[in-house]
Amino acid sequence: MPRKSIAIDMDNVIVDIETNWINLYEKAYGVRIAKEDLLGIPEDDAFPDPAAARSLIYKSGFFRNAPIIEGAQEALLKLQEDFDIFIVSAAMEFPNSLPEKYEWLGEHFPFITWKNIVFCGDKRVINTDFMIDDHLKNLDFCQGTPILFTASHNVNVDKHIRVNNWKEALELLMQANPTNSI
Repeated sequence: MPRKSIAIDMDNVIVDIETNWINLYEKAYGVRIAKEDLLGIPEDDAFPDPAAARSLIYKSGFFRNAPIIEGAQEALLKLQEDFDIFIVSAAMEFPNSLPEKYEWLGEHFPFITWKNIVFCGDKRVINTDFMIDDHLKNLDFCQGTPILFTASHNVNVDKHIRVNNWKEALELLMQANPTNSI
């Protein structure tokens, strides 16, 4: 029986972009935003000056220096035993995104080979058994089973299967794979 495959997004799924954005906004503009203030609001609109917040995405280091989401590394190591894992990121929109994301993956996920990293502009081309993402624009076109990873901007969404953290994601995927090694 062939192994099942999982497409895993980066931003707000394995990379804590929210915390990074909050910290960079405070450093640049002297205003601290509470993570709770982001709940249910589109990402850059949650900041007092949305244009200023968006400008941070274009700065060198924005993607490279973001922290890892808790439990992501351990979960992907475990999932890799039973699934073909692909890191899939729409890394083409922002000039620094592609090289910084590639370097970030090399540091935090050295066990994911270059053959399993897909940087694209539109995720509709992805055909995996599962897709874990924080955006409906990607999950709504998923050809397999879409899994919504909770992020501040999607807390009010009740579409697709939701996981709130990597512990829940690991449990869900291992239950969905009858040949798992747990």
